[in-house]
Amino acid sequence: MNFLERIKSLVKDDSGISAVEYALLLALIGAGIATAAFTLGGQVQTNIETATTELAGGE
Repeated sequence: MNFLERIKSLVKDDSGISAVEYALLLALIGAGIATAAFTLGGQVQTNIETATTELAGGE
């Protein structure tokens, strides 16, 4: 099989479409998790600082 025939067979092969869809879905889920972790991280940090201040006889 020569180079052009291999390229044509790769273009006709539609099994890679599923892999692309899964990769996009994984990227969207990862972005959602990262956003949630960033948002919740700030809230958790604030709550821990408040609790630490209260336990230390805070102001």
